[in-house]
Amino acid sequence: MKGSGGTRGLPKNAPSTWLVWLLGLGFIGLGLLFLLAPPAGAALFGLSAPEGESFGYLPAIGLRDLAFGLYLLILSFTATQRVLGLIFAATIVIPIGDLIIVATARGADGLLNLLLHGVSAAVMAAGSIWLLKSSTHDKMGGNI
Repeated sequence: MKGSGGTRGLPKNAPSTWLVWLLGLGFIGLGLLFLLAPPAGAALFGLSAPEGESFGYLPAIGLRDLAFGLYLLILSFTATQRVLGLIFAATIVIPIGDLIIVATARGADGLLNLLLHGVSAAVMAAGSIWLLKSSTHDKMGGNI
């Protein structure tokens, strides 16, 4: 697809595209886990599933992850590498926030879950750098 800012969509055969697709599908899978098996999703996140009305937060997390996965897939076909790199950079807030939440609630008892959130943040940071460095888009301002 071509737009006023140049070629849109990631090159189908680029490794960075496969990373975006893999992460998009991963987030969709996480979202479905939280929607279909909320206690399992909570355990993976690193906290016990709440009871009562608070249980409603688990499907909300699932919808967040599901939507983000869909965003990534849609953007992989419609946006530039630069745009996706910037989105990855902004998204680092989520796993860092999740890490802080689990660390505050469980401390070192949640070590495996803390590692999971830390790795997620590292993958998003590395993906952002990779996409931004491999972008052929004008890095000095141009259209985002």
